Amino acid sequence: MDEPERWRHMASAPKDGSRILVTIRPSEQGQAEVDLAYWSNGDQFGAEGWRASDSSPGRVVEYAEPELKCWMPMPSANLHRTSMPSPWEGEDAEQLDGSGI
Repeated sequence: MDEPERWRHMASAPKDGSRILVTIRPSEQGQAEVDLAYWSNGDQFGAEGWRASDSSPGRVVEYAEPELKCWMPMPSANLHRTSMPSPWEGEDAEQLDGSGI
């Protein structure tokens, strides 16, 4: 992927099971945050949809589509990132993917 350090619209997120970073929208449970997630085609542990990558059988963490604001590919190993990127704070979705410029 050409620009790994850029947030993108969820509609363009890969649904092939690969791990991606997602911004979880703020809610009554807390502030916006970043998590590592993947698309699951569904199995005996849960329905088709987005899951947290630290889910395990019997303890599946699923995300409803409206909970996820945007996504970013995993940074490459040679970027030497020591922490997660900040959640997308913008209100205008047109700013994602650089389309607000």
